[in-house]
Amino acid sequence: MSVDIYWRIHMEGDQPSLRRRGGSRGGFADLPGALAPGVRDGAPDGYSHADYMAEVARAAEDSGFVGGLLPSFPHTDDPWAAAATLARETRSYRFMIAFQPGFLHPVQAARMTATLQRATGGRVVYNVISGGGGPAQLWWGDRIDHDDRYARTSEFLDVLKGVWHGSHTHHGRFYQVENASLPEELAGQPFPEIFFSGSSPAAIAAAGRHADHYLSWLEPYPALAEKFDLVRAHSDTPPKFAVRVDVLARETEEEAWDELRRGWAARVPRDSGGESGSGSDTGSGDSVGVRRSRSFLASAGGDLRDLEVSPNIWGGFGELRDGPAFGLVGDYHQVAERLDELIGLGVDALILAGVPHLEEAHRVGTHVLPLLKGRS
Repeated sequence: MSVDIYWRIHMEGDQPSLRRRGGSRGGFADLPGALAPGVRDGAPDGYSHADYMAEVARAAEDSGFVGGLLPSFPHTDDPWAAAATLARETRSYRFMIAFQPGFLHPVQAARMTATLQRATGGRVVYNVISGGGGPAQLWWGDRIDHDDRYARTSEFLDVLKGVWHGSHTHHGRFYQVENASLPEELAGQPFPEIFFSGSSPAAIAAAGRHADHYLSWLEPYPALAEKFDLVRAHSDTPPKFAVRVDVLARETEEEAWDELRRGWAARVPRDSGGESGSGSDTGSGDSVGVRRSRSFLASAGGDLRDLEVSPNIWGGFGELRDGPAFGLVGDYHQVAERLDELIGLGVDALILAGVPHLEEAHRVGTHVLPLLKGRS
């Protein structure tokens, strides 16, 4: 089985890490006060965040990753614009553009995508998200409730697909379209693969209709297997499966945990007023995925190692940065073994991430990917 492995592109701009004192490129164990790319000795050095993203994309491509996830939250750069910027910096690298359908019209999304497909030789991939509710959703001006967001997403994709494949008329609850189609010169481009996220029944039902890959955050493996079975049961044509995984891998297991301990000591506790708003930290939202993650940690103690729910699967990443709670910590062989176990569960694609993004792309590509037995 061939497995596609993506690497997350850092989209947070030249800003300090949100969950740490001081600033950095997001490294968990950087010294407090370290500076973001583009700043040296307290002054701009002419190296922009766009330069950094391009360097990460090139490093990931050279390290064996097929593409990169470009996330989209209120505090990030725009992934559509970033993909257009980065396309000429790479040769075959795919751009997995995360977006919420509610903030684009499907006809405009079709035109934007077809333009990018023509410009990149078909390297656009969709990460369709429907939002976690709460303050981050209101940041976008969106007050539609949880299940209706998934209904809107499903209708959006119906319209987008219809426009992509010819003249399309649609009279629905959220969208009204009359004889819409792509410009002739854009017709015939390959339609992007759809990675679809969401853990609620409404999300799983929508994924069953539209997803090429059902994408989940990492969870304890038995829970993931149950979720995959549920998606299969609600799908006319079962999708492939993908998992988003943070990775902290070092030469030895103790080195990895030492790195984590340094980051843990420097973290800004969530109740201390540290900034949030990524859409991932949705304590006041309605994200079922976030509630699921927290449920697996309900009985954990206060020690860092208490958050290790099974060997090398650690649930404290959400305390170091906004995003998924669970990731992998260990030596290169241990992390490769855990990834192989995911592949054994039926996972066809992995989205890996590590910080700093540039150095870790090289590290994981050089030391972990070659150890995977189930990759091809």
